[in-house]
This record gives sequence, C-alpha cells and structure tokens, in this order.
Amino acid sequence: MDKTVKTFKKNKFQEIRVGIREYKGNDLVDIRTWTMTQGTDEMVPTSKGVSMNIHLIAELKEAIENVEKTLKESLML
Repeated sequence: MDKTVKTFKKNKFQEIRVGIREYKGNDLVDIRTWTMTQGTDEMVPTSKGVSMNIHLIAELKEAIENVEKTLKESLML
C-alpha cells in the first residue's frame, strides 16, 4: 500500500506528509518533510523524516498522547 493519510503545512515551502508505505516487502508508517522544488510547484520528499514498522503504531500514538498531555500541563497548549 502507498497512501498519504494526512498532509499539513510546515512552512511556506514545506509540508509534512503522514502515510503508509511499502518498502522491500515491509509495511511502514512514514512521517516525512516534503519540499517544493526550486522554480516549480512540485513537491518532493526529503531525507528528513521517519519510517517505522506499522506494528509500532500503538507506541507512536502513546508517545503523541504523552507529548500532548505534557504540553497541556505546561500550559503550552
């Protein structure tokens, strides 16, 4: 499977794409920065990101929830 499930702006020239990718027979969750190529409107992936086995999604979700809780406790969110 190769599917982007969420895209959001990082800044004027970059965006973050979250998706599910297959690489060498492994299904991965991919969170990556994409950037606009110079002189065009085409977006290309950068090396800045992380890919992890889909079986780690529960741990990733827990980590994000912990970040959100900590930010709220610190009144940053």
